[in-house]
Amino acid sequence: MLGHPRRQNISGNQSRRVSDIVSAIMANNPGRPIPTNKVKSFKGPEEVDAWFTSHPLHAPGALHFTERNATVISYGVQTNSSLATKRGRTEDPTFKFLVPLQIAAEREIARFLIGDPKFGWSFGFKEFAQPAVAKDITISPLNLMGPVFFLAFSMFGFVLQLGSLATEKELKLRQAMTVMGVYDTAYLLSWLIWEGILTFVSSLFLVLFGMMFQFDFFLKNSFFVVFLLFLLFQFNMISLAFMLSSFISKSSSATTVGFLVFLISFITQTVATSGFPYSSTHSLSRRVIWSFFPPNTFSAGLQLLIEATSVPGSPGISWSKRDVCSKMDDTTCFLTMNKIYIWLVGTFFFWFVLAIYFENIIPNASGVRKKIFYFLKPSYRTGKEGNKVEEGSICSCFGSVPPVEHLTSDDQDVLEEETLVKKQAMDGTVDPNIAVQIHGLAKMYPGTTKLGCCKCTKTSPFHAVKGLWMNIAKDQLFCLLGPNGAGKTTTISCLTGINPVTGGDALIYGDSIRSSVGMSNIRKMIGVCPQFDILWDALSSEEHLHLFASIKGLPPASIKPIAEKLLADVKLTGAAKIRAGSYSGGMKRRLSVAIALIGDRIGIMAKGRLRCIGTSIRLKSRFGTGFITTVSFLENKKDGSGTSPEPLKRFFKKHLKVEPIEEKKAFMTFVIPHDKEKLLAGFFEELQYRESEFGISDIQLGLATLEEVFLNIARRAELESATAEGTVVTLELESGILVEIPVGARFVGIPGTENAENPRGMMVEVYWQQDGSGSMCISGHSPEMCIPQNVSVLYEPPSQVLGRGQRRVRGSVIAYESSD
Repeated sequence: MLGHPRRQNISGNQSRRVSDIVSAIMANNPGRPIPTNKVKSFKGPEEVDAWFTSHPLHAPGALHFTERNATVISYGVQTNSSLATKRGRTEDPTFKFLVPLQIAAEREIARFLIGDPKFGWSFGFKEFAQPAVAKDITISPLNLMGPVFFLAFSMFGFVLQLGSLATEKELKLRQAMTVMGVYDTAYLLSWLIWEGILTFVSSLFLVLFGMMFQFDFFLKNSFFVVFLLFLLFQFNMISLAFMLSSFISKSSSATTVGFLVFLISFITQTVATSGFPYSSTHSLSRRVIWSFFPPNTFSAGLQLLIEATSVPGSPGISWSKRDVCSKMDDTTCFLTMNKIYIWLVGTFFFWFVLAIYFENIIPNASGVRKKIFYFLKPSYRTGKEGNKVEEGSICSCFGSVPPVEHLTSDDQDVLEEETLVKKQAMDGTVDPNIAVQIHGLAKMYPGTTKLGCCKCTKTSPFHAVKGLWMNIAKDQLFCLLGPNGAGKTTTISCLTGINPVTGGDALIYGDSIRSSVGMSNIRKMIGVCPQFDILWDALSSEEHLHLFASIKGLPPASIKPIAEKLLADVKLTGAAKIRAGSYSGGMKRRLSVAIALIGDRIGIMAKGRLRCIGTSIRLKSRFGTGFITTVSFLENKKDGSGTSPEPLKRFFKKHLKVEPIEEKKAFMTFVIPHDKEKLLAGFFEELQYRESEFGISDIQLGLATLEEVFLNIARRAELESATAEGTVVTLELESGILVEIPVGARFVGIPGTENAENPRGMMVEVYWQQDGSGSMCISGHSPEMCIPQNVSVLYEPPSQVLGRGQRRVRGSVIAYESSD
């Protein structure tokens, strides 16, 4: 039968006629006759099956013959239906063995019965009948890829919007707008209007371009039916973006979430192509839950529109027939375009209301949120019960809040300010010249317990502001300074409504910050400058100061000298003409401080308390090291050398008992203590008289810088806290002795240095500076000096020697700085 035939099995060998037919099959095999050793005969099918079982894979098939009568001979074909691989090619048993055996058997049976050995016998294959298909009909690529493209097009704006919302939250721009008086509803509506305009334009252009490219999807379906589907879906994604942004605080996370939503939408769109779940096999609850995800109803609408234009001659869906089922069997129709529109409108409001709710109960950038059922409180609608908000996450459990401690200030100016404000508050005095009245403002962050998956984290309460009493006059710029952790930001956050207050109150033009209505009025008339620099890169520091001085209404004649003085205070005189865009970060900060200091009163906070208050000159005179005197020398034109500085040094030592703190070839700088102020008039009169004798070209006299005042106040606050809490650092002396001293101590007594000539022992002056994090650290110390007899000890440690044989001691704090 085949070019390389395998063994064939024949049953029915009892008949002579069957034997003749088999012989003819073997002889007439196309190509070459089948050898007799390739054919095996049996009596019946049972013997054939037994042989197949005992000889697996030895024969591809068998023929079973049965002689019915003289004119009828029946046969059967038995083959192995498994595919077989031979020489790297797969053989189909149907066409390899079954069909050839069937043709051979029928051909030879027919020839035998009619008695014609040359009788022709042929066969062929024919395609099954089916309806005629027009030659010009092709499958539209829009029907294949349209749903995916439309989904991607509509989701693009969603991803961008989600990223923008998260960026505004990450940069605290949302918080800044709230402080400026922007209501949450106004913020959301502004986003909705802007995104709505973009959505309207993009949907319109999508439909118009589809019609321009002659796609049946856009031409046959009604313009308004298609346009409304895209418009409503994209509005749904706007509200969904609002809702998701409540949980996202990083723009990078927003992009990830956006693409994840798109991926889920693509998967659900693929699942929905089979009609899921809008069929009788699925329950109503499943269809409802599925339809709450906007991409699902959008995909269902696209499917209806595509099906309405997929058959040649179909008219599509018109506006008047948007509620008519497009399927032939109305009993299986669960969805129409009209129902999709209703669902999209409903889910838009659902996600938008949910977004507003989550915006209120999820903590903002400052960790502030409203209660879970805030909308049920009457105060939410009236604002009469105060600005009721909470802090921490929803899963945080607050511990008890300790009472705010009241401490009496040891600064006379601060004490006078507190007394005045308290008296005004008790008398109910309303001074029209006072813009801000702060009445015992206190802020404490309570201890919390956060329950995690496998651990419980507890934090202790922290007093950020400890009872602040002061007034800020109308038309006055008040500058609040202080080191890191002083409470400046917290105070401003409380005054602007960013953080709720723990105790006390503040009135801004008569409106209380503890009232929602009052805070709404306050935000209409205040602005807040953020902690980052707001400078013009193209302007110099001098131009910045001139600009802001003009804005603040300073007299034109005083602007230039004030600007020069402020630049000197922040050490920017040498860079006065340089553009601010080329400044370093520290220089920009100093320029911002100078801008803030134009005209007015300054307050410095440290450790949650107001430490000093007054004008720049008063603070310099009270808390600076003294008067800074710089003496410049004449230069000898012949050899470039100048007059010897030793006579001048002896002159300062004799009259004022001071040594130069900086000595150069061209100048010398001295610091004159405040207690020498009465001697200065006569001293400088004599110094000017002897200018030629000392070779002096110029004499400059000024107060200490505000930076020095700031560090001095911060150091004193650290010392106060360190002596109370026992916080110490180690000072290593040149002698190798290690002295443990409280943080912020300036003059430190060294135990074990007492003798007959110096019964009080020795001390050193410790120099402090702030590190990158704002903490105080030791920058150096002076040589050892005798402790004067007339100074007192501020702090004496309980034990001064830490152990025998060790060169480590505990130092005492000497009140020597009060005599400067």
